[in-house]
Amino acid sequence: MATHQTDHVAQTSEAASSSTPDKEIAKPSGACCLQGTLHTGEPRGTTTTVAGVETYVVEPPKDKASGHVVLYFPDVWGFFNNGFLVMDGFADAGFLTLGLDYFRGDTTTDPGFDFDVWKDKHIEFSDEAVPRWMAEVKEKYGKAGTKLACVGYCYGAPYVCESLAKGGMCSAGAFAHPAFLKESHFYDLEKPLFLSCSEIDHTFLNEFRNRAVDIMQAEKKVFQVQLFQGVEHGFALRGNIDNPYERYTKEQSLTSIAAWFNFWLSQ
Repeated sequence: MATHQTDHVAQTSEAASSSTPDKEIAKPSGACCLQGTLHTGEPRGTTTTVAGVETYVVEPPKDKASGHVVLYFPDVWGFFNNGFLVMDGFADAGFLTLGLDYFRGDTTTDPGFDFDVWKDKHIEFSDEAVPRWMAEVKEKYGKAGTKLACVGYCYGAPYVCESLAKGGMCSAGAFAHPAFLKESHFYDLEKPLFLSCSEIDHTFLNEFRNRAVDIMQAEKKVFQVQLFQGVEHGFALRGNIDNPYERYTKEQSLTSIAAWFNFWLSQ
């Protein structure tokens, strides 16, 4: 599995030369990722421990349950109210939804912390924890006919791509305002990917997004790109919902991803 390490050269697919460096296509999370608006609302899920990692679990309404599972990979804010409410939204769309706290309660909002040191501290753990967490989720919550989908925000995007590559556990995936991506993440896709993007993004710049699309088109990958004008990195999780347009883009991102999962998991 590829990692978040910025100097890591991941193994590319046969479509990319093994002698060519694996170029960056979404920058690491930065200080701008710490900005955003906290949303109000009462999460309805519960927390448990899966593979030794604190996990948020929220079940769909019984009359809407699809029998499938969505895995949520957090951004650098980790477990916080906005993320819980987004997970609740996927449950409302019919999916048993689980997210893991790979930052282990170490919030980026603590005063006086060094963000780069913080990232380095957690990358090794999250890269190791995610595969075993996914395996235990599948074993514990999967039933006959259950399919997995995954969604990642910012820091969580690489785990989505890796889960859609050869040997990955998910049948479909999506990310919004991604970070830490390499070209190989797109070359190696084998399952459908939905990209929910903002026009203004310090990690997934326009030229990076265009390059990702070029790769996926050339390699005949299954994908869809959603691009919102006028919003910034973080719009799908931390936008100002008092602003009608920002609220609209946040809600459209979630409902579009849920529709993507509904289609591909039904195939």
